[in-house]
Amino acid sequence: MNHSSSAAGLAGVVAGETALSTVGKAGQGLTYRGYSIEDLAEYATFEEVAWLLLRGELPTSRQLTEYGQRLQSLRTLPAALTDILERLPAASHPMDVLRTGCSVLGCLEPEDDGRSGLEVADRLLAVFPSMLAYWHHFHTSGQRIETASDDISIAGHFLHLLHGSPASETHRRAMDVSLILYAEHEYNASTFAARVAASTLSDFYSAITAAIGTLRGPLHGGANEAAFDLIDRFESADAAERGVLDMLDRKVKIMGFGHRVYRTCDPRSVIIQRWARRLSVEAADTRLYTVSERIDAMMKREKNLFPNLDFYSASAYHFLGIPTRYFTPLFVFARTAGWAAHVLEQRANNRLIRPGADYIGPESKTFVPLHQR
Repeated sequence: MNHSSSAAGLAGVVAGETALSTVGKAGQGLTYRGYSIEDLAEYATFEEVAWLLLRGELPTSRQLTEYGQRLQSLRTLPAALTDILERLPAASHPMDVLRTGCSVLGCLEPEDDGRSGLEVADRLLAVFPSMLAYWHHFHTSGQRIETASDDISIAGHFLHLLHGSPASETHRRAMDVSLILYAEHEYNASTFAARVAASTLSDFYSAITAAIGTLRGPLHGGANEAAFDLIDRFESADAAERGVLDMLDRKVKIMGFGHRVYRTCDPRSVIIQRWARRLSVEAADTRLYTVSERIDAMMKREKNLFPNLDFYSASAYHFLGIPTRYFTPLFVFARTAGWAAHVLEQRANNRLIRPGADYIGPESKTFVPLHQR
């Protein structure tokens, strides 16, 4: 049977249209609704980017102020949700906590109860950091924290809840830039899962829950955790070189390098690397960043591979005092903006997503009744 018409993993297959972002297109790099990721990371806030993705244009100063206040007002967790978070095992994967929290919120505040898709999107953007921080503190110290804060930004809010005190401006901005970089990335696996769910006319929460479950995998969102585990195991740059060469000899996959779409570089990596370097200097770190740079240089030399966003994000998050197992949930905080925008876009011009498949099983067989087998 000839399977030349199929592509493993749908690589190179155009599955739809979007006005939300360009990824790896010649001469364009990464853009959100036409704006370059470089400009957005330099001049915008994550809340501006979320507004842009969800509403199509950059907000005015007044709109941004009102939007920040709106998101700030949506951070509180319902009592029924905090009860569920307390009942989840302390050993739960944090991505499972967010997936469950999203699903529970869909029961408590259903979309078909007069809420628009945009309203659900804003609520999820505001509440995911509160969910994770509440679960974290309850299961590490038995503390039932208040999930409101004076921080106007989602980045500052999460760092404040996590550490119990306001973040420095450098830390807050580093987190804000990271959220911008992770906010949207065309038809990646989790976004496609969200669009597939939306195409069935399912509810908003179901689409986002599907996306979270997809992002959980180490070949997608979990790569930043694996990248930090790699970096942190080496005591020096020289040790990293010896160790990674051994891993390459043994054909072990080095997480955080290469990309399914980008061919020469990940434009987001350049930006987060600058922040990782800045944070390492502030932390007087002489190990993690130098190890990261050496591994980066080695992978270029040995495999001609470039770091993707996950690689330098790993050390940046560590310098922000974030536990490694929370790296992928941070991805959720950011990508909820992109997922939600894709759900809205899918709904606006919907057609059920139902691809075909080449059959590779046995030819026709004659059924044998049970008593004759």
